[in-house]
Amino acid sequence: MPALKYLGGYPPQLIEPVQVLIDQGRLATSLARRYPDAHAVRSDRALYDHVNALKARHLRNAGPLSLVAFDNRLQLLRQALGTHTAVSRVQGNRLKAKREIRIAAVFRESPAAFLDMIVVHELAHLKEPAHDKAFYALCCHMLPDYHQLEFDTRLWLTALELEAPVSDA
Repeated sequence: MPALKYLGGYPPQLIEPVQVLIDQGRLATSLARRYPDAHAVRSDRALYDHVNALKARHLRNAGPLSLVAFDNRLQLLRQALGTHTAVSRVQGNRLKAKREIRIAAVFRESPAAFLDMIVVHELAHLKEPAHDKAFYALCCHMLPDYHQLEFDTRLWLTALELEAPVSDA
């Protein structure tokens, strides 16, 4: 049984049916049937527009974003699927804030719902820095089926990892 690193914190009763799908070789096809729609967000500019549209709909009072981009190195370096940063610096007598959201490049090819889940997660960090009850309440406000999408995104990442060719390192 391969280690399911994306599903580590879930209880056995949720993992067992997943393991059955993996053993039968049906995990990827099962997910593709449930999430057939790909998104059209391929460039950093399109991602910026997509994120700002969600932000305008749900977080009007949050500060502006200076950068939104797909990051090819993100998953490898930080073991993260998305990051948000906020840097404040003093310029003369003014305080300048710079906020960035970076999304792992693997989400260029993901179903639309999974990209939205990652974007909502990172947008929620603009208001709630910690992964606490208020954070997840905000995620569910922006995306009502957030928890199911997070689980299914982890399943999709597991399926991608299982399909990846093994290198001879």
